[in-house]
Amino acid sequence: MGHLTARDAYLNLSDRINWFTQGAPESETLYKILQVLYSEKEAKWVALLPVRPFTVKKAAKIWETTELKAERLLNHLCEKALLVDSYHNGIRKFVMPPPMAGFIEFALMRTRGDIDQKYLGELYYQYMNVEEDFIKDLFFATETKLGRVYVQEPVLMTDKTNHILDYERASHIVEEADYIGLGLCYCRHKMSHAGHPCEINAPWDVCLTFDNVARSLAEHGDYTRLISKEEAMDALERSYESNLVQIGENVREHPAFICNCCGCCCEALQAARKFSPMQPVATTNYIPHISGETCVGCGKCEKVCPILAISMETNEHGKRKAVVDEEICLGCGVCARNCSVKAIKLEKRPKQIITPVNSTHRFVLQAIEKGTLQNLIFDNQAFASHRAMAALFGTILKLSPLKQAMASKQLKSIYLDRLLSLYKRKPVEESPKGSKSLS
Repeated sequence: MGHLTARDAYLNLSDRINWFTQGAPESETLYKILQVLYSEKEAKWVALLPVRPFTVKKAAKIWETTELKAERLLNHLCEKALLVDSYHNGIRKFVMPPPMAGFIEFALMRTRGDIDQKYLGELYYQYMNVEEDFIKDLFFATETKLGRVYVQEPVLMTDKTNHILDYERASHIVEEADYIGLGLCYCRHKMSHAGHPCEINAPWDVCLTFDNVARSLAEHGDYTRLISKEEAMDALERSYESNLVQIGENVREHPAFICNCCGCCCEALQAARKFSPMQPVATTNYIPHISGETCVGCGKCEKVCPILAISMETNEHGKRKAVVDEEICLGCGVCARNCSVKAIKLEKRPKQIITPVNSTHRFVLQAIEKGTLQNLIFDNQAFASHRAMAALFGTILKLSPLKQAMASKQLKSIYLDRLLSLYKRKPVEESPKGSKSLS
């Protein structure tokens, strides 16, 4: 790899990032971001790593080095939060996190002196808040969303709480987690460096990560601090009091994160405001209903709504009343929490929002929707055979069903038939017990 120029190294890394379902559109700003986060050597080596979790032994084989040297470099990349590690049946495995929620955020989840965080924050602002391509790809490229909103449990009436499923409760996620990490809010940290501090002065130390991600970020570089369930619940309570929206990974089982978000700094909520009525994240299963008789038209709900989904209207009798745009409402419950006369109640949406089972389920659904399933199947760019097969399979997936059958026959490949059948499988509808899996 010695003949590669520095720019080649970062371009190859950019290609590797975009090999995954969630990518990062190329731009000069992205190139500068990668220069801050990765040394040239790190960029060259990370560009060769697989998408799926891998062992030290596999990395050593890809890099053509010893396992001792490979492990030393892998540990170094974990210390920089460019990789996270986990243990499966006693075997340590590594994975490169996606850009978001991933290595982009991790870099600002604590204060650090090894990189210029102010410069990085300014680059992030340019890449995400000005150029927009990354945000559009992140939130709108697939029907299955990266994140979903949690309903604020305290605002639901007692008779409604019986109908909240466990995975809809942030408190349940906290109770189920083996590890909980607390870090700085990347969004507010970024915006402060970019000269746009939080308009509501929301707390920073409310970013929650869970399980292997929390443990890895805490053990390597102190990007998070491992906390108790009680401390995690305190972070949620402080977030409720600051009118923040809880947005977590869009899965039912073991989400990796829950962010506590403000409308002025959070990329997801900013996208909801800017690209309305398109939804950047999955909503809750609730929608606010405002009583015309009880509403006094004070306008407080309009002021606290993080995505500007509430407006005030005046009827023919001169009475003001709050009105919810249900097409864009997230169902977070911030408005109901702030209604002093209790004119706002959260009601069940007429159609239930379907949530993927786990991270793997979400990855596959998004890959199918984005046309990148081949990159999950042939996930190692270090091998020419993987690159060739991914390109071939990706081309075939774009053909009509008839031409797919012809290609399969011509290739005489049972393996290709199996891949095509996998691609065509659809997730089954959610069962009465709430289970859902790929067919």
